[in-house]
Amino acid sequence: MSTLQILQDQHHIVGRARELTSLLACVRAERHVLLEGPVGVGKTAIARAVAEALGRGLVRVDGDGRYSEARLVGQFDPPMVLERGYVPEAFRAGPLVRAMQEGAVLLLNELNRMPEGVQNVLLPALDEGLVYVPHYGAVRAAPGFLVLATQNPAEFVATADLSEALLDRFELVRLDYQGADEEAQIVRQEARCAPSEEIIREAVAIARATRGDSRIRRGASVRAAVAIADLAAQLDGDVSRAAELALPTRIELMEERSGDLQALLDELKKKSSPMSSATPR
Repeated sequence: MSTLQILQDQHHIVGRARELTSLLACVRAERHVLLEGPVGVGKTAIARAVAEALGRGLVRVDGDGRYSEARLVGQFDPPMVLERGYVPEAFRAGPLVRAMQEGAVLLLNELNRMPEGVQNVLLPALDEGLVYVPHYGAVRAAPGFLVLATQNPAEFVATADLSEALLDRFELVRLDYQGADEEAQIVRQEARCAPSEEIIREAVAIARATRGDSRIRRGASVRAAVAIADLAAQLDGDVSRAAELALPTRIELMEERSGDLQALLDELKKKSSPMSSATPR
């Protein structure tokens, strides 16, 4: 069995053969990788699976606008510094230093939500496998250190473009939404309430109908389809009611008006209903 098949089987990854093959090629060549795609397409799961396939530890960081350079690199423990000074034992390694010292994979989730200063700290680590910490000294990466980062497309709220200097240190693997058949397979696999095939098809159709609509800034991922299917299974098959519960937190309108959302949901359900009777390919 190939590494690709092992990854798909052991980590329950549906499809994604091209993306996994590309990612495996990059990491085997010891290249840092940026995975780009909308929310819910499996970026983090795929990165985690590949790290495990490499047999390396994984250090994960979830990015947000408040994440600081000190938190990423590490900092000294103030009480110990007062007592003993800037001794190595007083330093508390952050995720970056820890991954470098262990030769592990550093997973930076939603890198483009992090402040620019935090992004800049990564440059010497990506370039030379080196980070300098004041009062502690130089930290050199052990063999095996690798960075896998994920980012949402630039049109997502609270994201910023990465600098050219940072992008130049990464290879890019893009993940988009999968086809209807693969999304239905994901719902079958992830749903907890044993929804019927009809419910699964309707849930997938509704989630897919939210994408590409000019009134919707961010459409629903397959996670929404899983939620709709599970809820419908608990609501005697009422997919419409399930969608009303699941979609408001998973789509973002171009203009936020409370009345617009309900009207749009009603329209999406009508638009997707012809698809619900189609037999999966």
